[in-house]
Amino acid sequence: MSLITQVAVIGAGHAGIEAALAAARMGCDTVLFTMSLESIANMPCNPSIGGTGKGHLVYEIDALGGEMGRVADLVTLQSRTLNLGKGAAVHSKRIQADRKAYHRLMKNVLETTDNLRLIQAEIVDVSVENGRVTSVTTKLGEKWECKAVIVCAGTYLESRIFIGDVNYESGPDGFLASKGLSASLEQIGVKLMRFKTGTPSRVNRRTIDFSQLERQDGEERITPYSSLTEDGFFDNLKQLPCHIVYTNSETHRIIRENITRSALYSGQIHGTGPRYCPSIEDKLTRFADKERHQLFVEPVGADTEEMYIQGFSTSLPLDVQWKMLRSLTGFENAEIMRYAYAIEYDCADPTQLLASLEFKNIKGLYGAGQFNGTSGYEEAAAQGLIAGINAALAQKGQEPLILKRSESYIGTLIDDLVTKGTNEPYRMMTSRSEYRLLLRQDNADARLCEKGYKAGLLSEERYNNYLEKQKLVNEEIERLNTTYISPNLLNPILKKLELPEANSGFSLGDILRRPEFTYEMLAEIDKSRPNLPPRVILTVEVSVKYAGYISKQLKEVERREKLDSKRIPTDLNYMSIKGLRTEAAQKLDKIKPLTIGQASGISGVNPADITVLLIYLGIK
Repeated sequence: MSLITQVAVIGAGHAGIEAALAAARMGCDTVLFTMSLESIANMPCNPSIGGTGKGHLVYEIDALGGEMGRVADLVTLQSRTLNLGKGAAVHSKRIQADRKAYHRLMKNVLETTDNLRLIQAEIVDVSVENGRVTSVTTKLGEKWECKAVIVCAGTYLESRIFIGDVNYESGPDGFLASKGLSASLEQIGVKLMRFKTGTPSRVNRRTIDFSQLERQDGEERITPYSSLTEDGFFDNLKQLPCHIVYTNSETHRIIRENITRSALYSGQIHGTGPRYCPSIEDKLTRFADKERHQLFVEPVGADTEEMYIQGFSTSLPLDVQWKMLRSLTGFENAEIMRYAYAIEYDCADPTQLLASLEFKNIKGLYGAGQFNGTSGYEEAAAQGLIAGINAALAQKGQEPLILKRSESYIGTLIDDLVTKGTNEPYRMMTSRSEYRLLLRQDNADARLCEKGYKAGLLSEERYNNYLEKQKLVNEEIERLNTTYISPNLLNPILKKLELPEANSGFSLGDILRRPEFTYEMLAEIDKSRPNLPPRVILTVEVSVKYAGYISKQLKEVERREKLDSKRIPTDLNYMSIKGLRTEAAQKLDKIKPLTIGQASGISGVNPADITVLLIYLGIK
């Protein structure tokens, strides 16, 4: 039997799901391979979606037509917006997700999507002829001819679990490790690295004394991730609480006395771990002066007693895990349901990729997710979406979708990976973007919906939702800036706020720009205001308040885009350019940037090198 498809996606984690759905929804015959149908959309680490910088990615995924935000809304156990004490640029939504419900819903979406076949099979070989992908082969010997392959292998490639001095081949959560695919990838010229991550133990809810913990409730007014989620969807949601507990001197004593028994410090683990989500023993080593560390106790689902302790991941042996857990206040009688572990796995050096996430030297081969050296569900889903879109566009003979740093966190993520590479699992944070005020959660649709629609992925419903929101936003901003309030109406409010009285009238926009005022506070003097959805109000308020700063950042973007418009020939011989430093020439030759803007972001390439390059290319 001849087995043929256009796009083959390897792995059904968060990257693979978005890649397969994007390709299929754009009309490509797509096959999604997973080693186990039970591992689809698995959350082997924290049962949450979003967080600082990560929430921005989820909004952007939704704006482009991806699935993560819609399903995350449906399985929300608790929602909070982080960093509300800071500026709007860093406000980041994070939800506690029902882990099993997320798996079930995503599996059903895959099963019912046209042009998509979901198959439980392990891929052990990727074949390439004349620099182009031709087929994939399963462990059982089935050969699938294809024109594009997207590798979304997560943490499964030659993966190994470490707990104390015990280690064995395994994927996360006891699923099988992927054997053989790493060797096949290396054989076709893919350079691999070895990374490590980990997860804490899961504890039985009934054995925790919550009366001794700090309670953390969800926010009162929830803004959905997805434009497909109705504004009133969360009105009757009974949110589950999270709790906070702290390590103490006894916890630290137990860990320090046993630290040489950790696989991380005994020399067994050779892979590099995540800087921003370290194990608890690593935290104690790095921050030796800290008397305690904050831990978050989070529900795994609505119908399970499992609780996840965020910040307590470890590869210490079982007896130590018991002691350190029971040293925590309220956990004196706690029972472990799943032990903590570290996992080591193969991943690809992302500097081998183009900004489209296609491998430079292998036509039709794409990488996405933790396979590209990142950490996190959101980073994975974002890459999978772009890889799926670009694989589909390639089948149609169209140009790839390349997102700029100035228009998305997804563009920032991919640009960082392909131009700078990473020597540790990469995590998205708002601090990674130089355009944070432009890349807010509330305006992801304004930045990306047109691109998703043009690519053929964003549905008519989502696109019409975007158009309606933008219409309301623009009309309200115009109304605020052209509606004037007399001093007689304004002064009573100013007096309440102990502010100087006004001698002349001000527009509502001018008043709202003052730091003391919010859109809601203007209601009593704004008699003509329309009844607007919360999502519209949020974008209006931020747009008006930060108009001056936004204007400055747009000028910076304009300067950057001038550099991005200056193209570099792909076959340029950097080593032959006189005046270009050797280090810069080597870095440029490795990355092969497409534009001067991309070249200027490469580590090891300085402004003097860019000047030499501009002169050589005759660019003014």
